[in-house]
Amino acid sequence: MFAGSLTRNPIIAVFCLTLTLLVAGCSGSKSSDMGSYSGAVYTVKRGDTLYRISRATGTSVKELARLNNISPPYTIEVGQKLKVNGGSSSGKKFSTRKTAKVTPSYQVPKSSWPPVGQRCWIWPASGKVVAPYSLSEGGNKGIDIAAARGTPVYASGAGKVVYVGNQLRGYGNLIMIKHGEDYITAYAHNDTMLVNNGQNVKAGQKIATMGSTGTDTVKLHFQIRYKATAIDPQRYLPAQGSKPKC
Repeated sequence: MFAGSLTRNPIIAVFCLTLTLLVAGCSGSKSSDMGSYSGAVYTVKRGDTLYRISRATGTSVKELARLNNISPPYTIEVGQKLKVNGGSSSGKKFSTRKTAKVTPSYQVPKSSWPPVGQRCWIWPASGKVVAPYSLSEGGNKGIDIAAARGTPVYASGAGKVVYVGNQLRGYGNLIMIKHGEDYITAYAHNDTMLVNNGQNVKAGQKIATMGSTGTDTVKLHFQIRYKATAIDPQRYLPAQGSKPKC
């Protein structure tokens, strides 16, 4: 089981941040919050993203990532101190009031999603889809599959388990699997979890049983994330009972 702190796990942090801080930091709202940096160090505030910090400090996202050893999808944490260059050598304040509007993660156009067939995905569980994916703000960022308690949950693709735990409120017993550099799948509300953090799994390997942890009905909440953006799993999954789309 995962024994570390939630805030020290970059994978689970990006899963949470892309639903909350990324939206807040990129929405172009009229917030009056102020961020600051002094010399070559910037302290991350709530709502910050690398893109926002880049605009404020004059340091490119690529350079920020290089200076601070941050890998895609560029997760940062509140209170984290980042090295910057291109900014003033004296303390500087900037306002988010007139920040250029950037499309929030929930409105990323489908045209920027990866092509169908780029990777092979299989259904993570048998059952009925009771809640589909939604592009709307606050909508479902995955699909909910309902079946009987104890129904097997399978890895949708081969990869490495990067999180096993229940620290993210609302998701119950959660498993996350990283597939290469760009993809992460998430499996929430499990009853029994059958894999460990750091374990390599094969596509179709049983990783858990369906349950109702963190929710009031037995179901699997399943997400596919591409470069931190939640994409519609049913766009990439085959029809139930059919071969993968690859």
